[in-house]
Amino acid sequence: QVQLVESGGGLVQAGGSLRLSCAASGSIFSINAMGWYRQAPGKQRELVAITSGGNTNYADSVKGRFTISRDNAKNTVYLQMNSLKPEDTAVYYCKLNSRVGSVNYNYWGQGTQVTVSS
Repeated sequence: QVQLVESGGGLVQAGGSLRLSCAASGSIFSINAMGWYRQAPGKQRELVAITSGGNTNYADSVKGRFTISRDNAKNTVYLQMNSLKPEDTAVYYCKLNSRVGSVNYNYWGQGTQVTVSS
């Protein structure tokens, strides 16, 4: 099994910054991608940023403000969030995609709350 532990969420004023971390442990055979998603109250979970094979992709709403990075030696992915806005308020989830042969496995963290006050 694979465990994902997130940290770094909290309460911040608009314009501030936070850095989220997600450490993966357990039976990790091959990491295809790691990413961050978020879910605001009453809304569907949405992709924020993802990194795979050195490539990164961001939701349009966070481009230029958020940066995803990965430490392969530590099986850890980070999300640096700058210029935070109240609309960034959500529970942020880390996701790991592992591929073994032709089979994909997806693992989720427990989520960390990010609250941005105006």
